[in-house]
Amino acid sequence: MLENAELRELIGLLEGRLQVIGDAEMRERDPAGQLAKLQEVSEAITDFHAAHRARIQPRLNHFLENCSYAKALDWAAGLLEE
Repeated sequence: MLENAELRELIGLLEGRLQVIGDAEMRERDPAGQLAKLQEVSEAITDFHAAHRARIQPRLNHFLENCSYAKALDWAAGLLEE
């Protein structure tokens, strides 16, 4: 099971991905840069998942395996509230 610090790290990565996606100014100004940032944060999420897979709760693991990042974010945030 992930510790709170690890959950916060994952939440930060997932929120960072949403920020990149939602950055309309960057999309207009530098679409290639936005795509590069999106790839970077997505790879960081994949790396986190690979490094912690054995300790990630099954439902959260399912969301990460299927790149359901919004669901993973909601689930991880819920785990912190417990």
